[in-house]
Amino acid sequence: MTVTVSALSAKSAGAPFETVSIERRDLRPDDVRIDIRYAGICHSDIHQARDEWGVGIFPMTPGHEIVGTVTEVGSDVGRHRVGDTVGVGCFVDSCLECEACADGEEQFCAKGVVQTYAQEDYYGEVTRGGYSRQIVVRDHFVVKIPDGVDLAGFTPLLCAGITTYAPLKRHGAGPGSRVGVIGMGGLGHVAVKIAAALGADVSVLSRTDAKKDDALAFGARQYHATGDESVFDSLQNRFDLLVNTVGDGIPLDRFLGTLGRGGVMVNLGAPSDLLKIGAFSLLARRRSVTGSLVGGLPETQEMLDFCADHGIAATVEVVSADQVDEYYDRIVAGDVRYRAVIDAATLG
Repeated sequence: MTVTVSALSAKSAGAPFETVSIERRDLRPDDVRIDIRYAGICHSDIHQARDEWGVGIFPMTPGHEIVGTVTEVGSDVGRHRVGDTVGVGCFVDSCLECEACADGEEQFCAKGVVQTYAQEDYYGEVTRGGYSRQIVVRDHFVVKIPDGVDLAGFTPLLCAGITTYAPLKRHGAGPGSRVGVIGMGGLGHVAVKIAAALGADVSVLSRTDAKKDDALAFGARQYHATGDESVFDSLQNRFDLLVNTVGDGIPLDRFLGTLGRGGVMVNLGAPSDLLKIGAFSLLARRRSVTGSLVGGLPETQEMLDFCADHGIAATVEVVSADQVDEYYDRIVAGDVRYRAVIDAATLG
């Protein structure tokens, strides 16, 4: 039996959201039904809903940062029970058989990972995301939310948390390492908190001083306003790792010059234009540029447990369903400190 629930839906690219009724499927043996409590607004939701990447499927119900309560489980589900507080992130299915899936990197599934929304799944249905009252998800793709945490603040960790935690761990952020975080918005402020908790010496590189006090409160030891480009002269060869959370419009060669020997810049943003880097920015001191795309389910659970143990949550503004269009514009304008989270109860 399918269940009809309220959701936000955009009829076409850039259209305002409307409250509609959508159907959630009857449970398969390995499914979990979740009543949603909070759904984060990720900047990628905005790109998708406005079809800025050219792959949108409409009508669209976005949302891949989801926290809620289990209300029903399929006959084969043993990991989750009714009443559990759980989360769902950026994808809801994969083959679970290929090498990547076996390695816990379901995001690189050879068959093609199924995104939480706006993608045709293996059964020919288009997925609909977390801007709704309920979702049904294959149990493997449901993670446990630790007890006693701020649920609204934990919601963005299902994307922003794992997006920053994975490359920080992979590239050795910890005691003795020097990490620069480029940009301190929705991704960057979480990167600062996690890198500091890992024990790294963290610096923020942001265009102005406007967020300096917040950065230092989040665990950064230094803050550098890069709108004055002379600051780069004092930062030459300083960092072991740069976490670039900014999309368009930054001088990559200037930032690469702040990396020491063997330093790495990890690109997390998705700029609309090609990345432009001078060869000698890399050849000098054996620097490199890489990218990172979220993480698999085991690492996502590890990240959530780490954040709970270290008192980390995103800094959020909780909004109602009728404010989502307004907050899309505010997020683009950089006018949110630092993530927006929808209270799903306001969907009626």
